[in-house]
Amino acid sequence: MQRREFSIAAASVASAASLGALSTPASAQAPAPRAGTDFLVLEKPAPVEAPAGKIEVVEFFWYSCPHCNRFEPALEEWIKKAPKDVVVRRVPVSFRPDFEPQQRLYYVLETMNKVEELHKKVFYAIHAEKQMLNTPELVAAWAEKQGLNRAKFSEMYNSFSIATKARKATQLQDAYKVEGVPALGVAGRFYTSGELAKNMDRALQVTEYLVGQARKG
Repeated sequence: MQRREFSIAAASVASAASLGALSTPASAQAPAPRAGTDFLVLEKPAPVEAPAGKIEVVEFFWYSCPHCNRFEPALEEWIKKAPKDVVVRRVPVSFRPDFEPQQRLYYVLETMNKVEELHKKVFYAIHAEKQMLNTPELVAAWAEKQGLNRAKFSEMYNSFSIATKARKATQLQDAYKVEGVPALGVAGRFYTSGELAKNMDRALQVTEYLVGQARKG
């Protein structure tokens, strides 16, 4: 979804029109990805957290985005097969103030080592069970139903460290000039998305190419 589509009233119409492109397979004989067409080269490098010798791939997402929900299984499979020098991290975006509760939710789960257990369940709650999860109260209530201590969750949710992580996520989103999600950043230098690569399957192929470019230095 692009920024211009992030109207709750228009989201269902936009997703119905474009979801089909997500799973369109890329041609096995497709030409090499091109800068400015299939991916962008950042004018100013974005910060990375990966240690020396590792190549960072960032997935920008929003839990309420239907495209992100549909992309998640493919990303998980890609992560399992990624080379050992590739480090993948997820970064929740915030295009509007009401995105922040889900940003904070992700970082609380990450801090509590619950991403593997509950990340997919957040998507399921929103897209299958039609829960909004867009306010601190709704997020805390959902977390409690997953067996998390509500008081501890809320304390962490409102903590300075989680607020800092959410702020840095938005700063990274801006550094990569993210215009829609899901999108992928590579090594603080490259950016691609379903819109640029034409679908998210090919975006992963472009990402593999960019990892190779980053590996060459």
